[in-house]
Amino acid sequence: MMQKEGYPEKRYPVPTKRYCQTLSLKDNPALIAEYRKIHSREESWPEIREGIRSVGILEMEIYISGSQAFMIVETPMDFDWDLAMERLAHLPRQQEWEDHVARFQECAPGSTSSQKWRLMERMFYLYE
Repeated sequence: MMQKEGYPEKRYPVPTKRYCQTLSLKDNPALIAEYRKIHSREESWPEIREGIRSVGILEMEIYISGSQAFMIVETPMDFDWDLAMERLAHLPRQQEWEDHVARFQECAPGSTSSQKWRLMERMFYLYE
């Protein structure tokens, strides 16, 4: 169900930066429902959550609209995206997870997370 009141944001004791990414899912309501389920706290693999944190990611959120997924990744300011994605790709069970979720995604077999998700360019902001 859509949250019309907004979503709370966690504050960190260090300055942070965000990366925004998008991914296309197969346009199949049953597959999308299962994709949502396997990303729930109860169904997602603990090793994947631990791996994400171990490469320096503070927070990761995935939003969905139809068959389009949108991810926000929050990191410390000194975070190196390319280095972290390389480390993440080689962590235990990471490629197994990528293969597991690939059946829902519009991607080539054997793709890593950084090959599936496309970084977005910010084109507007309201900050002073």
